[in-house]
Amino acid sequence: MIKLLSNLSLPVSFSFPQSYEAVEPLDLEEFLMLQLRSEDLALMQELGDFPDDDLKVEQVEKECRTVRHFVPEEGGELDPHVRDCLRSYTQPWLVVSRRFEIDIEPIFATMALYDLKEKKKISENFYCDLNSEQFKHFLKPHTPHVDVSTLAKSAIFSITYPSPDIYLVIKIEKVLQQGEIGDCADPYMTLRECESKNKDKIEKLRNQAEAFCQRLGRYRMPFAWATVNIMEVITSAVDRDVTDSDSVKGGLLPIGQCKKSCFFSLGQEGDRLSDEDLLKFLSDIKKTSTPQRRIKTIPGVMKLDVSPVNDMPQGCLSPELIPLKPLAEKNIRPLKEVLEFPSNEVYVPHNIYRNLLYVYPLRLNFVSRLTSSKNITIKIQFMSGEDPSCALPVFFGKSSGPEFLQEVYTPVTYHNKSPDFYEEVKLSLPARLTERHHLLFTFYHISCQQKQNQSGSCETLIGYSWLPMLNSDRLQTGPFCLPIILERLPINYSLHPPEVPPVKWMEGHKGLFSLEVQAVSSVHTQDNHLERFFTLCHALEGGVVFPLRVKEEKIPENKLEHELKLSIISLSSSSLEPLVLFLHRVLDKLFTLIMQPMVIAGQTATFAQIAFESVVSIVNSLHNSPELIKDQQGRNSLLATYLYWVFCLPDPPQNTQSAGSRYSTMGRATAANVGSMLLQSRIRSSSNPDIPGPHNSAEDAEVNNILSSKVRMTSVLFWKAFFKRKNSLYPVSVFLLLQQFHEELALQMVVSTGVCKENAYKYAWFFFELLVKSMAQHVCQMEKHSVPRRSRFSDRFKDDITTIVSVVTAEICTILVKQHKVEQAEKVNISLAFFLYDLMSLMDRGFVFQLVKNYCNQVNLLVSMPNLISMRLEFLRILCSHEHYLNLSIFFCSPASAPVSPSPSISSQSSGSCSYQEQQRILALFDLSHEFKQQHYLTGLLLTELSAALDMESDGYGSTHFMTGSVQRKAINAINSLLCCHDLDHRCEKPDIRAKVAALYLPLVGIIIDATNYLDFTVSDTRGGKNKTGDQDDDLENIPPINQSIAMAIAGNPFNTLGRNVLGKSIATLAADSSRHLLVCFLWVMKNADRSLVQRWAVEMPPSQLNKLLELLTICVSCFEYRVSTQALQKSQQAKLQLEEALLRGSGARGEMMKRVGGMDRGMGQRENLRWRKDLTQWRQTNDKHDKTKAELDQEAIISGNLATEANLIVLDILETIIQAVPLADCKDSVVGGVLKVLLHSITCNQSTTYLSHTFSTLRALVVKFGDLLFEEEAEQCADLCQKVLQYCSSPVDENRSQACATLYLIMRYSYSNNFSRIKMQVTMSLASLVGKSSDFQEEYLRRSLRTILAYAEEDAEMQNTQLPSQVDELLRNLNCILSDTVKMREFQEDPEMLMDLMYRIAKGYQTSPDLRLTWLQNMAEKHNNRKCYTEAAMCLVHAAALVAEYLSMLEDHKYLPVGSVTFQNISPNVLEESAVSDDILSPDEDGVCSGRCFTENGLVGLLEQAAELFSTGGLYEAVNEVYKIIIPILEARRDFRKLALTHDKLHRAFENIINKGIKRMFGTYFRVGFYGSKFGDLDEREFIYKEPGITHLPEISHRLENFYVQCFGEETLVMIKDSTPVDRKQLKPNKAYIQITYVEPYFDDYEMKDRLTNFEKNFNLRRFMYTTPFTKSGRPRGELNEQYKRKTILTTMHAFPYVKTRINVIQKEEFDLTPIEVAIEDMQKKTRELAVATHREQPDAKMLQMLLQGSVGATVNQGPLEVAQVFLNEIPADPKLFRHHNKLRLCFKEFIMRCGEAVEKNKHLITADQKEYQQELKKNYNRLRENLRPMLERKIPELYKPIIRPMVENR
Repeated sequence: MIKLLSNLSLPVSFSFPQSYEAVEPLDLEEFLMLQLRSEDLALMQELGDFPDDDLKVEQVEKECRTVRHFVPEEGGELDPHVRDCLRSYTQPWLVVSRRFEIDIEPIFATMALYDLKEKKKISENFYCDLNSEQFKHFLKPHTPHVDVSTLAKSAIFSITYPSPDIYLVIKIEKVLQQGEIGDCADPYMTLRECESKNKDKIEKLRNQAEAFCQRLGRYRMPFAWATVNIMEVITSAVDRDVTDSDSVKGGLLPIGQCKKSCFFSLGQEGDRLSDEDLLKFLSDIKKTSTPQRRIKTIPGVMKLDVSPVNDMPQGCLSPELIPLKPLAEKNIRPLKEVLEFPSNEVYVPHNIYRNLLYVYPLRLNFVSRLTSSKNITIKIQFMSGEDPSCALPVFFGKSSGPEFLQEVYTPVTYHNKSPDFYEEVKLSLPARLTERHHLLFTFYHISCQQKQNQSGSCETLIGYSWLPMLNSDRLQTGPFCLPIILERLPINYSLHPPEVPPVKWMEGHKGLFSLEVQAVSSVHTQDNHLERFFTLCHALEGGVVFPLRVKEEKIPENKLEHELKLSIISLSSSSLEPLVLFLHRVLDKLFTLIMQPMVIAGQTATFAQIAFESVVSIVNSLHNSPELIKDQQGRNSLLATYLYWVFCLPDPPQNTQSAGSRYSTMGRATAANVGSMLLQSRIRSSSNPDIPGPHNSAEDAEVNNILSSKVRMTSVLFWKAFFKRKNSLYPVSVFLLLQQFHEELALQMVVSTGVCKENAYKYAWFFFELLVKSMAQHVCQMEKHSVPRRSRFSDRFKDDITTIVSVVTAEICTILVKQHKVEQAEKVNISLAFFLYDLMSLMDRGFVFQLVKNYCNQVNLLVSMPNLISMRLEFLRILCSHEHYLNLSIFFCSPASAPVSPSPSISSQSSGSCSYQEQQRILALFDLSHEFKQQHYLTGLLLTELSAALDMESDGYGSTHFMTGSVQRKAINAINSLLCCHDLDHRCEKPDIRAKVAALYLPLVGIIIDATNYLDFTVSDTRGGKNKTGDQDDDLENIPPINQSIAMAIAGNPFNTLGRNVLGKSIATLAADSSRHLLVCFLWVMKNADRSLVQRWAVEMPPSQLNKLLELLTICVSCFEYRVSTQALQKSQQAKLQLEEALLRGSGARGEMMKRVGGMDRGMGQRENLRWRKDLTQWRQTNDKHDKTKAELDQEAIISGNLATEANLIVLDILETIIQAVPLADCKDSVVGGVLKVLLHSITCNQSTTYLSHTFSTLRALVVKFGDLLFEEEAEQCADLCQKVLQYCSSPVDENRSQACATLYLIMRYSYSNNFSRIKMQVTMSLASLVGKSSDFQEEYLRRSLRTILAYAEEDAEMQNTQLPSQVDELLRNLNCILSDTVKMREFQEDPEMLMDLMYRIAKGYQTSPDLRLTWLQNMAEKHNNRKCYTEAAMCLVHAAALVAEYLSMLEDHKYLPVGSVTFQNISPNVLEESAVSDDILSPDEDGVCSGRCFTENGLVGLLEQAAELFSTGGLYEAVNEVYKIIIPILEARRDFRKLALTHDKLHRAFENIINKGIKRMFGTYFRVGFYGSKFGDLDEREFIYKEPGITHLPEISHRLENFYVQCFGEETLVMIKDSTPVDRKQLKPNKAYIQITYVEPYFDDYEMKDRLTNFEKNFNLRRFMYTTPFTKSGRPRGELNEQYKRKTILTTMHAFPYVKTRINVIQKEEFDLTPIEVAIEDMQKKTRELAVATHREQPDAKMLQMLLQGSVGATVNQGPLEVAQVFLNEIPADPKLFRHHNKLRLCFKEFIMRCGEAVEKNKHLITADQKEYQQELKKNYNRLRENLRPMLERKIPELYKPIIRPMVENR
């Protein structure tokens, strides 16, 4: 996507509006102070004062999972680093069981998770046991007490990186006893407690176990282990959604039963106990799924209950054994949270104090030692000194024992001199480690059996070893291999590593004991760079002795500054994981260094610049790390969390009483001196002391004088409160904060250069939010309510902010234009917008507006491209979403209250009259004026952007059009979302408040009216799937695929909606959704605006502007039509489309021909082809979504209906407002007509009953108020009104029907005295049109309505003395007669031919009523169009146009107009039937006759253009030319060159289609259909020619007619005659119905063929058709060649095809017979013609040519050419009458054999290499045929070649 958009910087076909310059903002704060004192307080009480500043500063107690913070308990002063860590982690935020089958001894379980894939242990151990009280009693001598925390039997394991290779390993231990592991396991494998014979043995074993427990209870030995793939258990549990119990029977495997696995081998006595061996064995289990056969298992059942933890259960303990929330309400068994050792890095900063150490003894090697020490254990102690009493109780206990221990023992492997250990020793490290702290290891041999004469301890000392905790003041972790000392420990041994003291070592000081130490600590960084940085930072706080030791390096005092800077630089070199873990502490320290200058060696040291660069580097590395998470805006989540929760202003310098405690040089520089030095640095930059601060202005001095005492005091009080906490760990000191953090941070952003500057602005969001939070804390200290906004921040800081905004704006343009990084530029832009958004809550808002102005002007000045405009819109949208936005704008709701601009206007117009000024003032409210932009600054900018976006031009294609639409959509959505916020704002609930808010957006109305031409008002209509346009006339003339311009030409185009192209530039039409959103904004403003103001605006509005407003209201009606669409309806329609596709694109000859031809797709159009491109259709989108429930669909339907009703009611209110203003206006006529057009269009669309009732009321009021005007000047509108109202008279909804009846009667009543005859004609025509077009017409309801109207007339007391009741009665009788025709039409709805015959007869019956005849012709056209019979539909319109031309010629005498129907006979001779009746019968100027809109020049042109479009759709392009021959003179007379250009373009396309499609064009197929039998009534013994679509086969039409008439008469009654022989009526049964169908072809005489040269001419104006019937004299249809006769039948129809119907009755029939030889001649001529055509084609078809050759010269077939020659040419006929036929056949064969030769030669050049043999075979067959025919072709009949005049013989 980025690559695509990056190319947009290249020259493209965009033409942007001229960049505007943002106006100068007002001095806002000063004005607001005046307003708050003097303005109307009632308004302020309604709106409320300005909300409190958004950025609320409060301390939030840090969320703690435990009941208390875990902190060190020992007293004494803590190390500075530990102290800072503790404060960071504790300060408030500124914002599983098993059982064996026998129980003989105590058993202990240890559980942990292992990741086989990563080959790593991923959790600490969890210890539990299920020992009975009896077994626990065995161990009582060794268990002084049992803490509750050690009784847990359940644990919570965390898995950050789930994997199918995670195993839960359960290790089983028992009390040490004499014997190998295998021996100890034997009883469990051989004995069963349920067997009575084993009871004595088991009891004996219990007694032995008790003895061992009493003596050796503190020592354990490994026993067995088992494993479960935990992820399989979890997965199955989730699948079943229940708690899963995974039981493994026989799964407790004894340790020591396998040689090649991680079961410890019996033979080697447990030498494979390490984790490495365990992981190998797990790998084997995964591969083979079962243990090896040689491994013995202990019978037992292990039961694991595994369930997901959604909410933290009660009674849970943290890894440090601190109770977690929620606390247990009663004493319950605790759960333990097991600490995870993630398999991969987890990048989450430390936020709690955790200081744990894990010691893992690995192995011991005493093999070389000649000693009896075999049962070896190690006692581990954590010592704070060398005295035995210094052993600290920091070891976590196991199960059923004390919580903390002073010493732990490792398990014993029986008789093993080099045991492997698997023990995990967990301990809690002291917060302060000294050089005395160390781990002490004491090695013992344990005597399992007490020997005789021996008493006392079972331990035998072997030796010692130790491990100091610190090495160069850093915690030691990692693997170690320690030597073992054999003697008593030397003095001060803990101060040295084990390698140093000169004592007696085992095996010569060789490393014998391997172990590993791991720390999980939020105190010890374990990273060199971080350790160094923290150490040097804490050295600044004092309390250290120089030279300072950092690892092996000694740093003197004068090098401290240099070394600290180096450590700051090296921070970015730290590993990612430790850097993230200590991110909060690192950033806090760096921010402290940025803010506070330090005094080192008597000099002020500044670290601000280098610390800022380090922060930028860290921010950059965190953003670029792929392992870290980012949010949708690309912000690093760790940094965002830090800013929101953790960051607060850096701690102040702690001025303690000890001279050396704060600064390392305090001894030389007294506290007073230091204070003086720091005070001097106040006026200098902390990053560069050489740069003096700016001279304080008088204003600064004044502000300082006013605020000095208060600010200092509040600052002290604030920080006192900040550190005054319960159990505070830190000393508190009163100080004065000399350097403001936000000022220094802003300065560093300004002075940064190079890579630092680039990255700082690349991730500007971080520093912006840093600034805002620090500024908010600063304002909080100042008690913001008592300090004016202007005085909160210094001028220097404001200058820095201005510079930052300018630099960031330039950076955005650079990133976009030069680097083409659109996404990055958008992110920086959004960050800048939110920065200014936050500044509006903190700073002088006038200053913020100035920043906005600078931003807009700078962006305009640099570049203008869609992406940048889009970002500018997003910038403004964010700012306008501010809480103060509405309050700032409402102050200027009245222009009189606006302050004077700091920069006065260029000029001011003076008016001569007060009324003119008032008019201009009203109009100015709806204009985006300079004054408005100043007063409503953000609103003005946003509306300016919207106006500019709507004026954007594009070429309408490709990416430029897409980008234009994107900018426009974003501009519209910004306004839309803003109005949505106002609508939901509780402050705007009252109407008067809403009116004031709407007044703020009145210029939006003007913008939208001006953008009417851009709106997309083609809205999808669910009624029939047609396109519904925004004009009110489309429903009358809507015959797809007629385009809108043609219908508008007929309608007269009242609103000039087609004037878009007049602008002379390409306009980017808005997308439908964008248009809809823009109209929603328009309707909201108009709904809430003051009614009187809108009315005055309508009065003062120019007529052109008013027409645009009415057009806009029309578009609103179209866009918000009442619809109810559900998924079920969509699916059913889709199924229908798929079925139609399958039928039309099916297999067979027709389907193949359709594909080959490509043009005749039955009018499916391009959408049909798109239907199967799922990525381009709604079908794909619909089916990709989840089906919605019925409730959701119903809810959507309700919301959609309510929105449509509300939108249309708003439109109706606006129309009512305009109508009320009409008497005051000058342009009353056009206004009433325009309003009526909108109302008519609204009731044309689908509407709710609620809306319709109000609309009919408005219409009736309009008729009453402006009846004379409507009936005189708006005749066309009145006709539309009659039709729409009459349509609702047939509505099944009672309320709609009653409203329509009342309206229709009112129209009749008020037109009685004026043009009632016209109303009668219009109502009659409307009903005729309604009957003809509407398929779901409700006749019953209409009859009810007519009776209701008659009742109105009869009961109208005022009209009883007039002729109105009788006139209404007469009119209704006529209407009932028309309705009776509909009954007949409904009987033939399924028989389209009969239906068209009936409509034709009705139209014929109105020969003397041109209006009604025209209506029925249009009805027929629509019916044909619906059936996709486009040619017949066009013919209906041609007849209608001829009818109009006839009556126009009576009224007007213009040379450019057609002279009646005669002019149309070149299109079709049938048109002559439209010749008008004589003038004495009918006069076109009679009132109400020929008054429809079609009886005008526009109507004539519109009808002809519709006909041309339909001819073009039907593929009759030549007829298009003939139609335009009539249109062009009219257009030339009008000088309508635009229309002429369009017409010639259409002609050009038509001629191109003729050239390109050529012989591929398919015309109609014709069939003769005869009906026989009395069942058919009038059709009996009548024959018709049916016109069917091209490539229609006989079975298709036969099947169609058969299916229809079977439904009419029944399957037993209907008989289909299969042949074409003449029907003998005598042989037909009277109770049957017979249909005979025969394929016929157009027939032409030879003289006609001279004029019919093209394929079109041979398929147009057809009246004669022919079909042939083969027969023999014997009566059989087929026989031998010499017996085969053929009868030709020629039929003549009443009218020529194409006509206004698809079937025409036959009026004449001719027949003649052909003899056998004539049949042969005809066949041979046909074969010869086919060969000639195939051979001489421009692009020969090899397959077609070879197919013809195969039938001509191939192997002899029955009745092939050779057989024909042998039958008829082998002998000269005896009958002289046949001589000429014989000779003609001979000549035919000569031409035939010649064409065969040409074809063979042609094929030679077309074949491929693999067809050479086939060509040779063809050539051979051709030569054989020619030789066989030669004698017959050379034989001539002498009588035919005798000379006519005999030569005279000379007498010699």
